[in-house]
Amino acid sequence: MKEITAKELEQKLVKGEKVNLIDVREVDEVEQGAIPGIIHIPLGLLEFRMNELSKKDSYVIVCRSGGRSGRATQFLDSQGYDVTNMTGGMLAWEGEIN
Repeated sequence: MKEITAKELEQKLVKGEKVNLIDVREVDEVEQGAIPGIIHIPLGLLEFRMNELSKKDSYVIVCRSGGRSGRATQFLDSQGYDVTNMTGGMLAWEGEIN
């Protein structure tokens, strides 16, 4: 499984790199703060909404601590998507939130 740290992801965003982000946390968690521009698909709905994602694009998967995003990354990878897990999740995120 490919992984990226919160700091590495933040540096990519600060440089202006286009990164497709998916937040698999629950609605109440996202309401407490999320990375700007992130797509919210709760883990429980991922299987039903993965058709919204393109296999031509790459995605970074985010959750609270890295566990759920790890499961989501493994699942999407098994379905042929190019995905990377953000280790440490939002607990490790020091960048901008909205």
